[in-house]
Amino acid sequence: MSAFVTRGGASWMPVYLTDIDGATCIGCGRCYKVCSRDVMHLYGVDEDGAVLGQVTEDDDDDFDGELNRKIMKVDNSDACIGCGACARVCPKDCQTHVAADQLAA
Repeated sequence: MSAFVTRGGASWMPVYLTDIDGATCIGCGRCYKVCSRDVMHLYGVDEDGAVLGQVTEDDDDDFDGELNRKIMKVDNSDACIGCGACARVCPKDCQTHVAADQLAA
């Protein structure tokens, strides 16, 4: 039996988001929109694949013309509650999730 239970007492295993593959991610933002915990954010990437910095919603900055594309990055992993909502909406299956019982404390 799992050490985790739902409110009703059923066994449940959280599966935490640990990484997003920047080569596969298309930066669609679906995972960000369903995450209530602020676990990941959108970042700009140049043509060589170097991360330029976080992109904000009201930020029209193109990083001095260097912006090639956008990707999501996990930058607040400790906030993840393991609900799996982000995995269910990702069209590219580019996320890595690890079960709570497999993570080192």
